[in-house]
Amino acid sequence: MTPHKTIAVNASVKYDIVLGNGIAKEIAPLLKNVLGSCRLAILTDDKVDGLYGKKIETLLNEGGYDTVKFVIANGEESKNSTNLMEFINFMAEHKLTRKDAVIALGGGVVGDMAGFAAAVYLRGIKFVQIPTTLLAAVDSSVGGKTAIDIAAGKNLMGAFHQPSLVCCDTDMLKSLDTNVMRDGYAEVIKYGVIADRELFDKLKSQTEDINAIVARCVEIKRDIVEADEFDTGQRQLLNFGHTIGHAIELLSDFTITHGSAVAKGMLIAARIGAVLGMEDCSAAIKEVLERYGFDLSCPYSAEEIYEVALSDKKRSGGQITLVIPERIGKCILHKTACENLLKLLKEIEL
Repeated sequence: MTPHKTIAVNASVKYDIVLGNGIAKEIAPLLKNVLGSCRLAILTDDKVDGLYGKKIETLLNEGGYDTVKFVIANGEESKNSTNLMEFINFMAEHKLTRKDAVIALGGGVVGDMAGFAAAVYLRGIKFVQIPTTLLAAVDSSVGGKTAIDIAAGKNLMGAFHQPSLVCCDTDMLKSLDTNVMRDGYAEVIKYGVIADRELFDKLKSQTEDINAIVARCVEIKRDIVEADEFDTGQRQLLNFGHTIGHAIELLSDFTITHGSAVAKGMLIAARIGAVLGMEDCSAAIKEVLERYGFDLSCPYSAEEIYEVALSDKKRSGGQITLVIPERIGKCILHKTACENLLKLLKEIEL
């Protein structure tokens, strides 16, 4: 068998994250261990389909699986209710049963939508993540958060639905263009800031092995998810940079990518932290983000960001929870009145 690393997740559903170079070749026997014999509905996008769709279908078919495939357009704009319903109807038309499963072959958009469809089709069927981007590998494929975007905001319709398996073939990351790979590094840097100073320091040199990076980020997320699966406490630390980042994404009509928006959001959160009396981590965070090529300018006003942030999932009544770095390697959850967020955004002069 191809050399690999297995990371076990003990959430409400226990499952493994299997990662390594070329591990996709083992996808059929890996699935046999968790799914047995069933039919599989593959959800992917047109870009990933051209790279890996036929290869994965062939491997599954040769391994004894009957597959059907549904392809959406690449990009965040595809993570919508229309595509969700079309995919659910597609599964119904092909008569998938509760014993069958969904395969998410792609990045965060595909994984989020496939997981949500699996959560609601027939009141829930199993699904498997095959992440093809760094962002999906280190973050969105793990933990069971699934969602689509609606007009009011990003990820506002979804469900918690853990995968049965995550199969991360790091060879697939070699096909990513610079911009997509950079987006993934925003999430990697996030993990360094919230939980691992050593990882953060290694990113300064850009010499860390990609398998080691993915494994370490997945371990951090695994630990947080096991402690707070349903996002009522500690798991909210994973939102570092995301409250402001999601607002920037939405304001740009998704022309600013998720990773780029999160990078801007992390720097803004660090600057807010300094205003609140925390250690000023903004220079260190800015240095690493710029090393990976992020544009950290913010094209929107404090008022614009504030208005969009009010619809964020982290808001509760008149309060919003901000993730603030106390120092590199440790963040805290800071609850503040919503109107204080506007004051803080104005104070740091975006």
